[in-house]
Amino acid sequence: MKHIWAVFAVALVACTIPSFPWSALAQEKSADFGAGDQKTAVAEKRAPPIAQYSEPEGWSVERRKRVTILRPAERTNFIAIVEVGAQANAAAAAAAAWKVLGPSQPWPVRLVSDRAGRDGWDASAIIDYQVPPSLHTVVVAAPHLSKGRWIVLIQNAAEDVAERRGAAFGLVWDTLQPAGYVRESFTGRHAHKLDADRVRIIKAFVADSMKQFEIPGVGLALIQDEKIVYEGGLGVREVGRSEPVDTHTRFLAASNTKGMTTLLLAKLVDEGRLSWDQPVTSAYPAFRLGDRDLTSKVLIRQLVCACTGLPRRDFEWTFGRSRETPASIVFSELATTNPTSGFGSTFQYSNTLAAAAGYVAGHVLYPDDEIGLAYDRAMRDKIFRPLGMADTIFSTDIALSGNHASPHGENFDGSTVPADPAFEYLIEPYRPAGGAWSSAHDMALYVRNELLSGASPEGKQLFSRANMLERRKPGVPIGRNSRYGLGLVEDTSWGVPVFHHGGGMPGYQTDVIFVPDAGVGAVLLTNSNSGSHLMAPFLRRLLEVLYDGLPQAESDVRSAAAMRLGQLEQLRAELTTPPDAAHLEKEYRSPELGRLIVRSVGGRRIWAMPSRRHSSAMLSSPRNPSSTMRILSSAEKCRRVCRRMSFTTASAEAFAGDFRKEGLGFIFVPSSLRRSPNPP
Repeated sequence: MKHIWAVFAVALVACTIPSFPWSALAQEKSADFGAGDQKTAVAEKRAPPIAQYSEPEGWSVERRKRVTILRPAERTNFIAIVEVGAQANAAAAAAAAWKVLGPSQPWPVRLVSDRAGRDGWDASAIIDYQVPPSLHTVVVAAPHLSKGRWIVLIQNAAEDVAERRGAAFGLVWDTLQPAGYVRESFTGRHAHKLDADRVRIIKAFVADSMKQFEIPGVGLALIQDEKIVYEGGLGVREVGRSEPVDTHTRFLAASNTKGMTTLLLAKLVDEGRLSWDQPVTSAYPAFRLGDRDLTSKVLIRQLVCACTGLPRRDFEWTFGRSRETPASIVFSELATTNPTSGFGSTFQYSNTLAAAAGYVAGHVLYPDDEIGLAYDRAMRDKIFRPLGMADTIFSTDIALSGNHASPHGENFDGSTVPADPAFEYLIEPYRPAGGAWSSAHDMALYVRNELLSGASPEGKQLFSRANMLERRKPGVPIGRNSRYGLGLVEDTSWGVPVFHHGGGMPGYQTDVIFVPDAGVGAVLLTNSNSGSHLMAPFLRRLLEVLYDGLPQAESDVRSAAAMRLGQLEQLRAELTTPPDAAHLEKEYRSPELGRLIVRSVGGRRIWAMPSRRHSSAMLSSPRNPSSTMRILSSAEKCRRVCRRMSFTTASAEAFAGDFRKEGLGFIFVPSSLRRSPNPP
C-alpha cells in the first residue's frame, strides 16, 4: 500500500505548543458582549451581557448593533463576535452572523464540526470554508450556544498575520465564555496519590483514545514524587506488525527536546560557563541576525524565549536540507532573518533560534568540535548520563535500526498506515530544537528531575534549584493563563501551575507534563499524526483523576475523533482519482526552489523538483473554488518530502513567495493570484 501523509494532521514543525494553537497577549480588562455594548445616539435600556471575553492590547474595537469587530494593526484582518439569538443549529447561526457582519458570507461552507460544550457553553462548532489557497487567508467561524442564544466568533486573517498575531487572536478564542461563567478551579484541592486504581483509569483512557484516533502505539509514564509509578507501552510499534511498544521503545520527542536543551544551558550557568543574561555574541562571536541592532540585544535566555520577534523558517529545512546538511546552516539562516514583530512584544516561535541555543552551549564546552558534534557530546555528558537516560540519542540511523516506533499517517481512505521515516532526518541539523529520540523510561527520568528541582532520588543536586526554576519563570504570554518560559510552558488555567510542552513532527506527537504542587508528572509519546488530538484530553484526564475534576476528557476525545473523521470524509468527497491534470503546465519555476516539472510516466502523472531531489506520483486532485487545483501525492518514491501540492491551471508564472504550508501539505500558487478579501 502506498504510504500517504494525512493532510489534516498537525502542522509541519519541530514543535507544537500544547493545548490551543493560538495564544495571546492578555489585556487585563475584559469586555462584555450584548445589547449593553451598543453605542448609539439614542439611550437604550441596558440588557444583560450575553458573553464576556478579553480584548487584545492595542487592537482597535468597533462596536455595532449585535457585533463587535476587533482589528490588529493590519486593518484588513479581524476577529468578530456576533450575536444572532435563537437559530436552528450552528450552521444557521454562522450564516446569520455573516449577514449581520456584512456584506455576505464570502465562501461556501466546507465542513461543520460539532464540538462538546465547554466553558459554560451548551454546544459549539467549528466551521471551515472553501477559501482558495491562492488567497493565503484563514477564514473560520465558531458558533457557541448558551441558553438558546447563539454567539458566533468569526476570524478572517491573512496567514502571515494569523501566525504573527496568533497570540492576540487566541486571546479572544480562549476567553470567550457566557457572561458570569466561572471556570472550574483546583485551587486548594489536595491531589490524590496515583495508586493502582488511578493508574488503571489513566491507562484505560489512553487505550480507549488510541482506538478512537487510530494511534498504533503509545509510550506512557506516570511519576509521583521521586517514584515512577508506571512506565510502559500500549499498542504496537508499527501497523501490520506484532512487536509491542515497551518501556524502552524510542519515539521522536520532537520539541520536547527544547526543555532538555535549556537544561543544558542551566548546567552551564551552574558551572559559570554561561550567564542567562549574557549577550549571545560574547559566547559565540559568529552569531548574527539579519537585524544588526537586534543581534547585539539577544541574550542567552532569549534564544529560547520565543519573544525576539523572529519568525519561523521551517520551510528551509523542509525543502532545502538533507541528512548531510551541517549544523552550521542554523547560523547561516539566522544571519538573513529579520524580525516581523517587536522585540518582546508577542509570542513568536523560532526553531532556528532554539537550535542555536544548543549549539552555542555545545561550542562553549567543546570549542574545537564541529558544533553539531559538540552539542551531542555536551548533552550526553551533562544531561543524559547524569540522569541515566541511556535510550536517548540524536542519530536517526541508530534509532531506526533498533527498538523504535515507526511514524504513521492516514491514507486516502482514512486508514492509519506506516509513513516513510525519511522526513525525520531533516530535523537533524536543527536537533537542539526537536531532534531527540527517546523512550517512555528516559523521559520519565527527565520529568522526575523536574519534579525534584534538579536533585537525584538519592538527594544529590545534579542541577541547581535556582537555575531549574529559572527555566520556568513566566515569560511572554501564550494565553490568558499561560506563558512561555525557556522551553517550558506554565499553564494556570485550572488554578494550579501545570508545566508542559508539546512536540510534533510528521508521524510523532508527544507531551511531557509536571504539576509541582502535586509532585506528579506524565509522559505521552505517540507514533501517529492523529496523536495530536490526544494531547489536551490526556492532560485534562490526568487532572481529573488527581483533583476529582468534572468528567470532560472522554467527551473531548469523542468530539475530536468525530471532527477528525469528518475532515477525512470531506477530503475523500473532494477527490478526483486519477488526477485531472490535463490543464497543468509542464513546468513551473521559482527563484527560491528552482523548477517543478510535471510529466506523464507509465500512465501516471509525476511531479519532480530536480534541484531538490523531490519526486512523487500524483494520485488525486481536489478542486479549489478558484483557478487552482490541489494535488495529493504518494510518498512511495519521495526521497524527502511528498505532500499535497496546488498548481494554477491558468498560468505557469513564477510562484515566488507562494510556496506555503496547509496542514501537512504544501501549495504552489503563482504570485499573480494573490489578493486580500474585502473587510466587512
